[in-house]
Amino acid sequence: MAHFAKINNDNIVEQVIVVNNDVILDENNIESEQIGIDFCKSILGENTNWIQTSYNGNFRKNYAGIGYTYDVQGDGFYAPQPFDSWTLNQDTFIWEAPVEYPDDENIYNWNEETLSWDLIT
Repeated sequence: MAHFAKINNDNIVEQVIVVNNDVILDENNIESEQIGIDFCKSILGENTNWIQTSYNGNFRKNYAGIGYTYDVQGDGFYAPQPFDSWTLNQDTFIWEAPVEYPDDENIYNWNEETLSWDLIT
């Protein structure tokens, strides 16, 4: 199955739909993103914007979710910023804390006030 993300004018994902692979095949039986986009527009509105996303993250960095942003220059999707102190890794499009998550058997929550990981007891 192919997945397509509807984005608004600010490149924010508003909807993600599944399209049968047969629908996006060209005359040579090769998948075509443009055919999928045209299909999405034909059923959900010509004035909508669609971009194919990969459920497995094989392309466009991450699978698109509602509220995610599509970065045109980086050709990828990323989640909303979870905390003000976190920065977006420009290679993976995954948010990173300013302090690495502890490498042990415990579970932690991020504490934005102290900019540290708090042990969950």
